[in-house]
Amino acid sequence: MEILKVVLNAALSALALFIIAKIIGHKQMSQLDFFDYITGITIGSIAAEFATELENPLKPLTAMIIYGTITVILTYICGKAPSARKYINGSPTIIMDSGKIYRKNMKKAKIDLSEFMMMCRQEGYFNLNDIQTAVFEYNGRLTVLPKAVKRPVNPSDMNLKIPPEAISTEVIMDGRILDENLKRLGFDAQWLQKQIERQGFKSAKEILLGVYGCDSRLTLFKNI
Repeated sequence: MEILKVVLNAALSALALFIIAKIIGHKQMSQLDFFDYITGITIGSIAAEFATELENPLKPLTAMIIYGTITVILTYICGKAPSARKYINGSPTIIMDSGKIYRKNMKKAKIDLSEFMMMCRQEGYFNLNDIQTAVFEYNGRLTVLPKAVKRPVNPSDMNLKIPPEAISTEVIMDGRILDENLKRLGFDAQWLQKQIERQGFKSAKEILLGVYGCDSRLTLFKNI
């Protein structure tokens, strides 16, 4: 009977955690701000307690709901009152600008010189002389603006006119034809079968991935 209660509580805990996470919204780990990070850890810990709490499971469930509600309220406040964002989420800090490294700002961001150098290397800058401005964002990431002479050349710099690109569309995935995507492109299964045979395959089952690109070409990857 006790095992059944644990199983039921674990299932309810997972369901509650899923619902709260959906309400709060999706963010990548690197995009979490300080409060989101703390809330995520806390809700996860309470959910684990909820899964094994047999006597009074409503207590951890209530705590999860309260934390989730607080997060939603603060997100709403940040959206409606931009001035409150810097108090709740924090604000960006300029670490380096025009060849000067601001030690006070590094202390404010709670990073040392070694960490700053590491973050620069992670962004692809091994020479600080290539950096115009480096900003430490409130989510813990470093954003780097390179000097103009070190910025990658793009078509506009060379006065080149490049036709607009579009996102490629998957039409076959894991040997299965994606009928909705195929229909959206204006094609049918008969057209696709001809394209498959033209490229040396017998059927879609032999294909791991099939992608129709913006260049009007169908690229097929064999299922090995």
